[in-house]
Amino acid sequence: MIRSAAHVRSELDLAEGLEYLAGSVRASLHMAWAYDRDFPFFARSTGPHSKLGLDNPDTLYFNAYLRDDAEYVVTGRRGTTADLSFQVLNGDYTPSSSPDSLNAFDDRAFDIAPDGTYELRFGPEDPRRKGDPNYVTLGEGAAMLLVREVFSDWADERPGEIRIHRADRLGAAPDPPTARREAKRFDVAGKMLVSRIRTFLAFPEWHYLRLPVNTMTEPRLTPGGLTTQYSSAGHFDLGPDEALVVTVPRSDAPYQGFQLGSLWYVSLDYVNHQTSLTADQAVPDPDGMIRMVVAQRDPGLANWIELTGHDRGFLQIRWQRLTRALTAADGPRAEVVRFADLPARLPFHDRQRVTRSQWAERVAARQTSTARRMLG
Repeated sequence: MIRSAAHVRSELDLAEGLEYLAGSVRASLHMAWAYDRDFPFFARSTGPHSKLGLDNPDTLYFNAYLRDDAEYVVTGRRGTTADLSFQVLNGDYTPSSSPDSLNAFDDRAFDIAPDGTYELRFGPEDPRRKGDPNYVTLGEGAAMLLVREVFSDWADERPGEIRIHRADRLGAAPDPPTARREAKRFDVAGKMLVSRIRTFLAFPEWHYLRLPVNTMTEPRLTPGGLTTQYSSAGHFDLGPDEALVVTVPRSDAPYQGFQLGSLWYVSLDYVNHQTSLTADQAVPDPDGMIRMVVAQRDPGLANWIELTGHDRGFLQIRWQRLTRALTAADGPRAEVVRFADLPARLPFHDRQRVTRSQWAERVAARQTSTARRMLG
């Protein structure tokens, strides 16, 4: 499937596909052995080395498996990140469909103690819990709890803590492993791997590739039930002497982030290259706009988004923790320009200038911040 993918045209395409496959193998094994609805734990199936579904460089993803007839307790401590959200799904992604979102909310929806600690309970409908903001009724078919912790300022924000247990299993222990059960998990992991690859080879066609190239959509509610997130999507195809200038207002939303993705529908290397920017990382212009330059060559500008050898790929902007609906005026404009014309086409070009040493400092900050975040 990897070697015969329709978009593979170069050595880089294939090499990244094999890297993507390796990460998918790791993630599939990890998720198959994390499947325990009686003794659940939060697993990280997505990260810098196991990417999936145009993963957000600014987000830590956690998920745990559930059953809709049991009660689960989630305890934690709120970090200082821009957003913390919860979503209950009734299944997983397949090549032909996405799971339904049964419930989605962020930490503004429940009570948090002054010291940042909280306790949430997820369980069957219980009239005694009606009106309790810290009790979430699990809809029929509830199968997975997905938690997203989103960073806007990588340097200063710190992750929180989170744990989960089934309410009637704390203090107990699962049955010892059996050869039959472990063999079944290998079978599940294999099926999960094949489905994962097929799904996200098909996924871009649904949401991106039918759009006009080198454009981005107006802000729209993100598919999948994230009620306080809007997104703008697009795909690019650029020549070596071209740049795509993406201009977007600096939002009042707590989180606003832009990223590139490869045709494998995963993020580009965001640790060692500036392939993404949040509103806090970007340098806004005096008119309140953020102008990002997507280009192969280094323009010597703070808001350069590195293509890292890619001439095609995906564009994504997310806004999260919103308190109002976004309109076209909040969204991006994308324009292809000749690389040599950038100084004339950018109204505040000289204010964006950075030296090579300043650029190296920006990359070093990404590397150290990501390393610290992954240990959080």
